[in-house]
Amino acid sequence: MTERVTLITGASAGIGTELARVFASNGHRVALVARRADRLATLAGEITARGGAAPIVIACDLEQPDAGTKITAALAAAGVEVDYLVNNAGFGLFGRALELDREQQLGIIALNIRSMTDLTLRLADQVIRNGGGILNVGSIAGFLPGPGMAVYYASKAYVLSFTEALRGELAGRGVRVTALCPGPVPTEFQERAGFQPGFDSTILNVSASEVAKAGYRGLMADRRIVLPGLGIKIVPFLLRLFPRGFILAAVGRFQLRKR
Repeated sequence: MTERVTLITGASAGIGTELARVFASNGHRVALVARRADRLATLAGEITARGGAAPIVIACDLEQPDAGTKITAALAAAGVEVDYLVNNAGFGLFGRALELDREQQLGIIALNIRSMTDLTLRLADQVIRNGGGILNVGSIAGFLPGPGMAVYYASKAYVLSFTEALRGELAGRGVRVTALCPGPVPTEFQERAGFQPGFDSTILNVSASEVAKAGYRGLMADRRIVLPGLGIKIVPFLLRLFPRGFILAAVGRFQLRKR
């Protein structure tokens, strides 16, 4: 029988690292994917030291078009199949879209959208065959238009829409499909995006560890969407109370005030 693994992208930091720890602590053998091989090796050593199965380390830049081919080849070489796929890798940039670097913004699309879609389509047959699940890490941003982080917000709207549609298509196939949509989380994301956490981070903040635990529980319970933290849970409800134009203007004023 082919050994099964949980593939986690963006595992070298933040929520991805915590997801690896949570899955490993619950008996999953994990395959860790990110650019930084040294961090992956350190995490793999930690998991093994705690009694977990030795992780598979796949150092790979997911922004590159051939990333999916490299990952599937590494899994085949290790003689494993994926039963759980965790598409966590992603980044954003803060600022006005027309003022930010075009290539970097296209990189957001390559990582947050193309890579997630590619891996899902490549590995879905394995997930279905093994009766596992797919956890796509989105954001509360996916529910909103985002002046000040336009491409990032749009990318997370794609993650949410794609995940919900895939869940509908796979209904009855014995596969869990869940979107994990956290609010502000204190990780390296903010530094790379180019802004300092503000009042929203203070009142909506949930740690990366708690987000990962909520995501794992939600996936295993086959929940459609997981919104970690009490503050975040009310956001979709509040959005139904106001016109889209009002939300657009309010988010724009709030976001651009961070400049």
